[in-house]
Amino acid sequence: MKKRIDVLIAEKGLAQSREKAKTLIIAGQVKADGRAVKSPSEQFEEDVKLEVEGHACPYVSRGGLKLEKAVKEFGLILEGSVCMDIGASTGGFTDCMLQNGAQFVYAVDVGYGQFDWRLRNDKRIKLMERTNARYLEKQDRPVDFVSVDVSFISLKLIFPAIMRIIGENARIVTLIKPQFEAGREFVGKKGVVRDAKVHEAVIRQTVENALSCGFFLHGLTYSPVKGPNGNIEYLALFSIEPREYPLDTEQVVEDAHGKLN
Repeated sequence: MKKRIDVLIAEKGLAQSREKAKTLIIAGQVKADGRAVKSPSEQFEEDVKLEVEGHACPYVSRGGLKLEKAVKEFGLILEGSVCMDIGASTGGFTDCMLQNGAQFVYAVDVGYGQFDWRLRNDKRIKLMERTNARYLEKQDRPVDFVSVDVSFISLKLIFPAIMRIIGENARIVTLIKPQFEAGREFVGKKGVVRDAKVHEAVIRQTVENALSCGFFLHGLTYSPVKGPNGNIEYLALFSIEPREYPLDTEQVVEDAHGKLN
């Protein structure tokens, strides 16, 4: 009997959940009988030979690898901190926070039912599903660190909400996604933005939007993992602490395209 490939991957223990299986498939990490799987909805016989690259990912989703790079490259210390994961999805960023010593995490997502089951039952996490980040208010505990990984919405609409919920010395890491920041005329087939100049413009505009809300840029790099459909994305570190950061968008974008394309 044939089954969906994402179901088979989860049933065979090659992913912790169907959502994680979907993430692996979209990232091009799954082969069935030696052939790359293109869609989570493809169906195969139960005895199909499955290969999953990167099966040893230390987080519940590969999203955790994005925050891991930010933590290392920006020298972030999360030990004992209260964090907020905006756009939590399956919980990759949340998992990374906890593995780096976070004391407590507010996991925020506009969706429902995607969050990893193991994390869902972790008492160090307050899961805030069906929550629109634009309307976030101050929580019971001041937030020391915020990560933002959102889709189908510009970061300029999220920055004001972040300002309302953070503590005095908070750090913010945002994932800059050109496909959701650039104008429609710059988005190509399958929602992919390939033009490096558009990437540069998006980064500069995001930094300006952040500054208009009182956030200063403290660091910039590219995500080690492409987004769905192959979009290159970027990681930016912000704080309310004033700083003149030497922004070199051209170099960061060039490095990203050279490494990931």
